[in-house]
Amino acid sequence: MTAANTEAAHPDGQIGVHMGGLCHDPAANPPWPQCLGTSDLMQSAGPKGDNIYEWRSTILGPPGSVYEGGVFFLDITFSSDYPFKPPKVTFRTRIYHCNINSQGVICLDILKDNWSPALTISKVLLSICSLLTDCNPADPLVGSIATQYLTNRAEHDRIARQWTKRYAT
Repeated sequence: MTAANTEAAHPDGQIGVHMGGLCHDPAANPPWPQCLGTSDLMQSAGPKGDNIYEWRSTILGPPGSVYEGGVFFLDITFSSDYPFKPPKVTFRTRIYHCNINSQGVICLDILKDNWSPALTISKVLLSICSLLTDCNPADPLVGSIATQYLTNRAEHDRIARQWTKRYAT
């Protein structure tokens, strides 16, 4: 099964289409571990069982970042208005990040006002990976972490690495 015929496999078709480019051969070894990105950065996503509106995703901490070596699990929920409304993406793994709060909510413009129906899940996950490499302290969800990032970067990085080791390995 490929992304092209995933559309035919699901009644609404849209989620299968917007999976586009995420995985080379999702049927070969679910939940689709062979995914696009750089050779050092892996991400995967796929439905929880038969429910195409509820997905699980895995992101590996980007090399060279304070999250390197971490395995982060996310939930992706699609509304019936998808792709015209963004999916709800939340971290299930705890992470020390100024744009991700303790409930796993992610502050990322493409998941809110800058959403476009042209965005695929692969592009969303790539944007989240990018956020792990370069946080946005100018638009924080957790102000205290953003302040620490700006005023005491060494301590921020130490705590982020500690949390990654504790919660994501």
